[in-house]
Amino acid sequence: MSAEEVAAQAVQLAKGGRSAAQIGLALRDGLGVPTSRALTGKRLGALLAEAGIKPEVPDDLQALLKRVVHLQRHLASHPNDLANRRGLTLMESRIRRMARYYRQRRRIPESWRYSAAGAALQVE
Repeated sequence: MSAEEVAAQAVQLAKGGRSAAQIGLALRDGLGVPTSRALTGKRLGALLAEAGIKPEVPDDLQALLKRVVHLQRHLASHPNDLANRRGLTLMESRIRRMARYYRQRRRIPESWRYSAAGAALQVE
């Protein structure tokens, strides 16, 4: 498989709504491409950025937001689960630190802020 074919397949999968991690897994499992970097010389995120497909929020931050929403739903039905309440607090602080990092590197807009309600809307 050539570099152009890998890039085209990655762009097609990204337009289908998959994240970079899911695209990497699909390329590995479906097409037998161990890494896109070995063929193209670029990371998958760079390939997608060149094609004009850039997620609003980076994948790792999106995954944390998804976990926070799941914990919020759990705590809504189990309000006395103090261990998970502490975990939610720690995860929210991790999101704020990561958001500060991405704002400094201009990967997310300067106006982006974490809020519990905003996370639920963004994940849905």
